[in-house]
Amino acid sequence: MAETQVRDFRKRIRQIDRRHNKIARGYVQLVERDGLLVPKEKSFKSRGFPLRAIVIALVGLVLFKGILVSQVGLSSYSTRLESLAEGGAIEKAGAWLMQVDPFTLAVAQYFTGLF
Repeated sequence: MAETQVRDFRKRIRQIDRRHNKIARGYVQLVERDGLLVPKEKSFKSRGFPLRAIVIALVGLVLFKGILVSQVGLSSYSTRLESLAEGGAIEKAGAWLMQVDPFTLAVAQYFTGLF
């Protein structure tokens, strides 16, 4: 009889420890009908692949390139990219990243019309 009580006690301790660890990461206090404050763990979104951040970075890069092309001019921008492509590995990677694509041209035409 004592062995089953010890096993139940250890199981209850594990449950309390798990609940305590969840609440330690963040909690919200809920008020029961009788006025008792009950801490409830916050639900966290899974931290998966940051697709939204990558899309925002890509849109920002295209906007930056489009504004740059509209202000400098396409021929001058292409000349600067060619000189950048003649450099080392990092410069070549930068030239590849900053190359003109159809989205950049559309943004550049839009901003050229504004300014």
